[in-house]
Amino acid sequence: MFKKTDRQENWRGGVYLITASDAMEAEILESKLRSEGIACIRKYEGAGNYMEIFFGSAAASNAIDLYVAEDKLSDAENIIVPVDLDDCEVTE
Repeated sequence: MFKKTDRQENWRGGVYLITASDAMEAEILESKLRSEGIACIRKYEGAGNYMEIFFGSAAASNAIDLYVAEDKLSDAENIIVPVDLDDCEVTE
């Protein structure tokens, strides 16, 4: 599950938005942002970027930080909202 922290960090012209737990989750979040016209960049922890390039995205299991342009941060935060699944109601 992705996590949002209150840290203020800049990297390669972007500001920190959220941390995805793996490459699949990062791709889903990026796709949602792109559909709303917001570009983002990835920052891999450890050897994650190397592993994804060499072995494919399935091998990259390290956390991935996502960064967006500072002027798009507020919009991106409104699009990517963590939801605790334990708080969701099950209707039958």
